[in-house]
Amino acid sequence: MDTQVRYWFTDDMSEPLKKRIVLLGATGSIGTSCQDVVRAHLDCMEFWALTAHSRWKELAAACHEFQPRYAVLTGISRQEVPGNAFPASVQVLFGEDSVSRVVVDAEVEIVVSAIVGAAGLRGTWAAVDAGKAVALANKETMVVAGPLVTRLAAESGAKLIPVDSEHSAIFQALQCGGDKEVRRLILTASGGPFRTWPAEKLKTATVNDALAHPTWDMGPKITIDSATMMNKALEIIEARWLFGVPSQQIDVVVHPQSIVHSMVEFVDGSVLAQLSPPDMRLPIQYALTWPKRMPGVSPRMDLTQASTLVFEPPDRERFPALDLGFEVARQGGTSGAVLNAANEVAVSRFLLGELTFLEITRLCRSVLDAHEFEVEPTLNDVTRLDQWAREEALRWKTWSGQSPSTVQPIC
Repeated sequence: MDTQVRYWFTDDMSEPLKKRIVLLGATGSIGTSCQDVVRAHLDCMEFWALTAHSRWKELAAACHEFQPRYAVLTGISRQEVPGNAFPASVQVLFGEDSVSRVVVDAEVEIVVSAIVGAAGLRGTWAAVDAGKAVALANKETMVVAGPLVTRLAAESGAKLIPVDSEHSAIFQALQCGGDKEVRRLILTASGGPFRTWPAEKLKTATVNDALAHPTWDMGPKITIDSATMMNKALEIIEARWLFGVPSQQIDVVVHPQSIVHSMVEFVDGSVLAQLSPPDMRLPIQYALTWPKRMPGVSPRMDLTQASTLVFEPPDRERFPALDLGFEVARQGGTSGAVLNAANEVAVSRFLLGELTFLEITRLCRSVLDAHEFEVEPTLNDVTRLDQWAREEALRWKTWSGQSPSTVQPIC
């Protein structure tokens, strides 16, 4: 048995013990899916702590149902929450420091990192530093600080278990071969809502168009990333650091059915893929139960029915975000932090109507090109450049023809 992680089964696999879970980002799409998984397995799982940013009503409802020891709100003060909103048995904490406090608790066995964006780095870092098992749904952690996080995990004995469906698929397939037997990792992409749109039509794509994902039900930020294929760019970078493979051993194929979640090709020519309906509860449950499997709540495939699986190369001219992903995965250093921060701001500005769809990737390219690259950054370095990139992205205007560092603020 892996000594890095405490499993809830005794050595003789007899009476199950409840695994104690901290869920960071309990009110988001991944967080609510995680609640579904735990709800189906209350005999062997329980929440030790649930966190949210400001959606206290949803967090309070989850606390009434699951009765965790702690609830944490990072984006509002105690005065903004009614005193009787949470069960008396739940200790309600406030502020970012409280996240670090609950993840390092000795009673905690696994931390689900489901906060969207770079905001998820702090809690993930604290969990890794404490040597916890981390079910990683926050790809931005590895994009922003992949080499630092993997180095810290090696030092602390923490285990990183991917939750993103693509990386979970690769993680599962990799267990069928050794590191030196891997030829390449193949990430699949749905192609998003604009897979068949001509380039000219993309110029007029609206927010509603971009949010109409054909196969996945996700939050707005991730859905827009899917439309630009920036999500795949970030996943390329995440795979680079999570699995320790160079960028030239990572490929992307478009698979609109979202049934094959990713593949691993081995040196003998064998390709192993993980297939399932597009439902995040499956990779979440696998991360929580790994290395075991249990009956789950996800829908099943019926392979006895006629069906077709399509694979096609991505159009990197229409979706230049992919090139950014490969470039940043190859460069490493501070590039990931800058790209991620610029993209978060660009997506927000698109949703607010301040940018066109095509300007999202153009903004990211401009800010990335303007930054002072560092090969071996510290955590403070990536944090500083994250803030710099956000400020530059807020100032960016395409019509000026200027670099982002010289344009005038929008407001």
